[in-house]
Amino acid sequence: MTDLGRRTPEITVATPADRGRVVDSLVAAFAADPVLTHLFPDPASYPGYAAAFFGHLFDKRVGRESIWTIGGGASVAIWEPPHPAEPGRADPLTAHLPADALARVRAYDEAVHAALPTGPFWYLGVLGTHPDSAGRRWGRAVMRAGLQRATADGLPAVLETSNPANVEIYRRAGWHVVREISEPLPTWIMQQPA
Repeated sequence: MTDLGRRTPEITVATPADRGRVVDSLVAAFAADPVLTHLFPDPASYPGYAAAFFGHLFDKRVGRESIWTIGGGASVAIWEPPHPAEPGRADPLTAHLPADALARVRAYDEAVHAALPTGPFWYLGVLGTHPDSAGRRWGRAVMRAGLQRATADGLPAVLETSNPANVEIYRRAGWHVVREISEPLPTWIMQQPA
C-alpha cells in the first residue's frame, strides 16, 4: 500500500502483447540517458532508432520470461538469464538502424560485455520507468523480481550504467561497483552477490 492507501499495481511477466507499451515507456525514459544519446545523438531520429533498439531487446527476452513490468508496462526491467540465448539468429537491428548507429551499438555492446564478470549471472540490461510514472518506486519493484530469480538460482546479478547519478541509486539498492570502463563512454559495472 502507498501512503495514500492505493495498492501498488501487480508486477507481471511481459508477454508479446506488452511490447508497444514497454517500448514506448523505455523510449521516453531514456531520452536523456548518456548511452542512448551516445548511440542515437540526433534528437529527430532518436524516437525511431530507440524504439527499434528497445524492441530488439524486448523481442530477444520476452520468450525467456525475464521481462518484468508494472503499471501496464509503465516501468520495466529487462533481464538476461544466465543461460545463453539461441545462436544463429540474424541481427534484426541491421534492418532498422543506419550503419553509423549500428556501429555505435555494437562497439558499446562489445566494450560492456568484455568488462562483465566471468561465470553465470543474471544481467539487468534495462531498467526504466516512463516519466509519467516516475517517483512511485516501481523501478525498484520490477528490479527486485529479477533479483529474486538470481537469488533463487544462487547466482549474482550484474548491471551496467553510464549515468553517474544512477551509481549512488544502485548502491543504495545493494549494488557494488566491480569495474569501470572509460570507452566508448564512462560506464560502471555493478554487481549484487549471490
